[in-house]
Parts: sequence; C-alpha cells; structure tokens
Amino acid sequence: MHDTDEALFRAVHGIAGRFAGQPVPVVMEALQRQLPKAPGLEVTEIRKIAEEISVGRDPSGL
Repeated sequence: MHDTDEALFRAVHGIAGRFAGQPVPVVMEALQRQLPKAPGLEVTEIRKIAEEISVGRDPSGL
C-alpha cells in the first residue's frame, strides 16, 4: 500500500470513529479539512465517504 493510500485510510477511519451518525455536511466538512491531499480524490468521492460515515459505517476497511 502506498503511503498516501495508508494515510487516507487512517484519516477516514479516525473521522468515521468521531463522526459516525452525524449529518453528511458535518462529515464532509471534517473530511475536507482532515484528509491529506491525494490525486483523484474528488468532491463526489468525499461525499460518498461522508454518506457512509453518516449512517455509521467505516468505509476505510480498517
């Protein structure tokens, strides 16, 4: 796994633990603030991740 990928998965995992069940806009804001910059990570992908976290799932796979 590349360092960038691992950093992304760990950041998503941490956010999922803290923001599970929160409204999508709240989770999106946290993701946009805290995720490391990565090529190809677009707003639509961040929204999908936020939606998963909002319903209590951890999409990181960790």
